[in-house]
Amino acid sequence: MSQPKHQTVRDYIAAKKRGDTETTSRIVREVTARFNTRTTDGSEAAELLEATMATPLGKKTN
Repeated sequence: MSQPKHQTVRDYIAAKKRGDTETTSRIVREVTARFNTRTTDGSEAAELLEATMATPLGKKTN
């Protein structure tokens, strides 16, 4: 996966790599809401979908 153009997707990838499922879930909800209300062109959701499939969930450290 190339460097995402959307900051939210970069934040999602970082959170997923560190095992932060609360943040990843929040980001997914926010992006989904923007997509559903058509306040985005869909490229953010497409990048997020790619990141979801390509990024393994890291182990959360305390």
